[in-house]
Amino acid sequence: MIAFGPVPSRRLGYSLGVNHIPLKHCPYSCVYCQVGKTTRMETDRRSFYSLDQILQDVETKIAESTQIGAMIDYLTLVPDGEPTLDINLGNLIEGLKVFGIPIAVISNSSLINHKDIQNDLLKADWISLKVDTVDEIQWHRINRPHHRLSLSSILNGILNFRTRFHGELVTETMLVSELNDSEKAIQKVCDFLLELNPLKSFFSIPTRPPTEGWVTPPSPESLQRIFQIISDRILFADLFFEAESADFVSTGNLIEDILSIAAVHPIREKALGTMLAQSNSEWMVVDELINSQELACIQYRDEKFYIRRFSSQFPQRQ
Repeated sequence: MIAFGPVPSRRLGYSLGVNHIPLKHCPYSCVYCQVGKTTRMETDRRSFYSLDQILQDVETKIAESTQIGAMIDYLTLVPDGEPTLDINLGNLIEGLKVFGIPIAVISNSSLINHKDIQNDLLKADWISLKVDTVDEIQWHRINRPHHRLSLSSILNGILNFRTRFHGELVTETMLVSELNDSEKAIQKVCDFLLELNPLKSFFSIPTRPPTEGWVTPPSPESLQRIFQIISDRILFADLFFEAESADFVSTGNLIEDILSIAAVHPIREKALGTMLAQSNSEWMVVDELINSQELACIQYRDEKFYIRRFSSQFPQRQ
């Protein structure tokens, strides 16, 4: 199936996904990618599925969703590869407009400097562009780009697209320990984002199994410093942890459940409180986990998040 969902999304409400690129055609091979290692590293655009096939599949899924009363806020192009590789992207967006639902595209920005791709993306309502780093060395280590790509061209392309696009533009930055989590790296990303001035800039950490097993989130101490920098400088920034709503539940062993969830999904204070209440437990459970250094609390603006602390993965920094 090309269309999937609808699935709940913090960014887009209820999103019907459109997977119009086969696994794993991409100009990047990001170390943290949850889909797996890139098997077809490419930058040349081409056709993958016929337009009629995609639209028919989306129409069927919309009908099925309507039948069960499922809401769809966006049709989102979020394939198993880079969506802008599809040479029919502009026609696809125009074709999807017949359904009367806003269209979103989630891109890694790798080809955004090309005018034909910008022209295609201008037809969408909501665009997400990746900005993991503005440093050439870090870019090669994190995103592992195709040899034809140039980071400076991509960054200039993002800035140029911003002047042309009249829809909602957001950015996403993935923070990886020892790669782009230094104070200098964060300050440089903030400089670029302030120049870009998108609607929203999302910062996240790896919360699903990454392509490379050595990839880990920044330490809680490092995250706290990062969030302080971001909070001080970028009013339009937000933390984006996908599964952070108050629907976490304990299946019996509360402590084990808290630690297992917090190992892959930082938990907001409100969601953690809900888990405790459902288990008829008090907040002292959390305090004990923090005192034993199994759990860490990090703060961003007026919210607290709780994350699993692994001493072997999160060494104290000098």
